[in-house]
Amino acid sequence: MYGLLISIGVILLILVIWMVYRIQTLISVAKGSDKKIATTSNKVNAFLFMAFLIGCGVLMFWYSIKEFDNYQLPIASEHGIITDRLFWITMAVTGFIFILTHILLFWFSYHYQYSEKRKASYYPDNNKLEIIWTLVPAVVLTILVVSGWKAWSDITAPAPEDAHVVEIMGYQFAWDIRYGGMDNTLGDYDYRLTSATNSRGIDFTDKNSFDDFPSQNVVIPKGEPVLFKIRARDVLHSVFAPHMRLKMDAVPGMPTRFWFVANKTTEEMRAELADEEFEYEIACTEVCGNGHFSMRRVIRVVEPDEYRAWVAEQTPFIKSNPDLVADLPADLKELADIYINEE
Repeated sequence: MYGLLISIGVILLILVIWMVYRIQTLISVAKGSDKKIATTSNKVNAFLFMAFLIGCGVLMFWYSIKEFDNYQLPIASEHGIITDRLFWITMAVTGFIFILTHILLFWFSYHYQYSEKRKASYYPDNNKLEIIWTLVPAVVLTILVVSGWKAWSDITAPAPEDAHVVEIMGYQFAWDIRYGGMDNTLGDYDYRLTSATNSRGIDFTDKNSFDDFPSQNVVIPKGEPVLFKIRARDVLHSVFAPHMRLKMDAVPGMPTRFWFVANKTTEEMRAELADEEFEYEIACTEVCGNGHFSMRRVIRVVEPDEYRAWVAEQTPFIKSNPDLVADLPADLKELADIYINEE
């Protein structure tokens, strides 16, 4: 009841204020005072426009320069050089137009503030000017789009045949890493085979899976192509390696891929940054649930010889889980036993 009365009171108050405003307007019209324009507020607002432009402009440039090293990470892949160059070209073109447009916008507001001594001129159209400001942006944007499309086509082209294959599977809330063994060929998988022991759903009826091995971290060679085969077990995830300029979604039921060439080892990047604890990393950039923050994996970039030695030292997954191949046909079981019993 009280709520209803309060609501009615508020509505009546609004109506009274509106009626007072209307009466005041009618009185101003009758007296002719509505024709007068307050020049003081125009001057104040014109000054504030310029103060805002200068103040915010100085702050923008100061902060951008001060924090540049924090948001512009060093590049550690060959394609990253191309994408960063395109990014900064786009920033230069659009940034120049952005700054110029806002300088003119705020300056015009200040310079052409209301004055009783000046009358606005009527300028309905200018076909030549409209053609120019349509064609010039169209040409510039076409160049930017075509350059970006060409770079993206090269980046997403099929990986070289000799690329080192790494499978990255996302799940709530971690990444599973799998390598194809010495033959660099991953075995098949089937989500219906997923279990507590076989979390990746590896299909061991495919003999290529016998030498597959897991890894806690991603280890890749410098200067050689690496193909990430990416998938998800439950919800959307996204593989993001900022120093590699790499980002690709992990989608359940729709495998994705991304290949690249790392051009700096972890040790070289540590020396460049003067940070002995630095690590390349993979993070998830798709909000996938409460544990999203914990989806981190280290990428270790090493020299090619060190990488091959590391691969040779790894233990096939079936060696520590022989029960997964216990029911295979005799010919496959015999081949699997070779990997299980290998010293």
